Amino acid sequence: MLARGVQRMAKTLRNVYGRLCSFENLWEAYRKARRGKRYGLPAAWFDRDAETRLLTLRDELLERRYRPGVYHNFVIREPKRRVVSAAPFRDRVVHHALVNVLEPFYEARFSSASYACRKGMGTHAAMERAHWGVRNVKYLLKGDLVKFFPSVDHAVMKGVLSKRVGDAGVLWLAETIIDSGRGILEGECPPMWFAGDDLLAPSARERGLPIGNLTSQFFANVLLDELDRFVEERVKPRHYVRYSDDCLLFDDDAGRLAEAKALITERLDGLRLKLHPTKTAVRASGQGVVFLGFRLLPQTRRIARNSISRFRRRVRRVRAATRADRRSVDFGRVMASVRGWVVHASNANTHALVREVLRGSVF
Repeated sequence: MLARGVQRMAKTLRNVYGRLCSFENLWEAYRKARRGKRYGLPAAWFDRDAETRLLTLRDELLERRYRPGVYHNFVIREPKRRVVSAAPFRDRVVHHALVNVLEPFYEARFSSASYACRKGMGTHAAMERAHWGVRNVKYLLKGDLVKFFPSVDHAVMKGVLSKRVGDAGVLWLAETIIDSGRGILEGECPPMWFAGDDLLAPSARERGLPIGNLTSQFFANVLLDELDRFVEERVKPRHYVRYSDDCLLFDDDAGRLAEAKALITERLDGLRLKLHPTKTAVRASGQGVVFLGFRLLPQTRRIARNSISRFRRRVRRVRAATRADRRSVDFGRVMASVRGWVVHASNANTHALVREVLRGSVF
């Protein structure tokens, strides 16, 4: 059984670039890219002659003439400041086409502890797994990576992909998409030095995956699968869960978790990533932990304070906009936002809190 598992993990993805470039795959990718956006201007423009545009895209990919367009960048400030990059619709089709081919291969080998951007996983399933650890294991180590997406090293990311992807065409396209993020997140991450670096190393290396790309979320799982495998095969905590760059390790021995922190720091150095020096700490599980917007305690779970504050600010902004000019408010979007937060909050013991926050919220 173990031998079969090792053999399966060693398999390399080959001879799939033709399938990636096929009209059938591009059509499926186009349908995914326009889902929920078909009435937006970029998708509507593409819709006008979708078949011709997809055939042109197919030829560019087959001949490796494809070049990504220019990103539209904007800043969001909640829950924290981030630069979000929106790729042109045409490029989003290519992103889906690439993930369509890579995802089934990688899904077969991803850890069951990885919950971000995976079918059948998600935030609430990750929270349930984390809450089990808080209730049943004595100590936890919360791992938080410093500015993860802005700090992803391009050369490291390409190297990790090339370990499993043996198709030259697929690698070329993945590397083209990675390179398209050059300079977008410059200044969003502090300089970092690792073993063997000279003084100019941080400025000489390309870093950053554009936040907003489907491929960035997928590449993040590929890169951090290296961490998952290390934790499960070398560190071996009693319980483990990761959602994007947030992870929790649980064990009944606090000393083992302290050792785990040192081991993980060393492994992350090889990926040119760093743990946050103040947010990464070992604590008793009974003290609780904030994870994915919830405060998890052994006997209960609550909405994190910053999540409540953000929603209250949103409600106040909508009230102010309604008083200023009711016609300027998209009430369909407002109600969708409210319903989404209420559903999110329902995963904690928050019935009274939801009533209190929404009291008088008639727009």
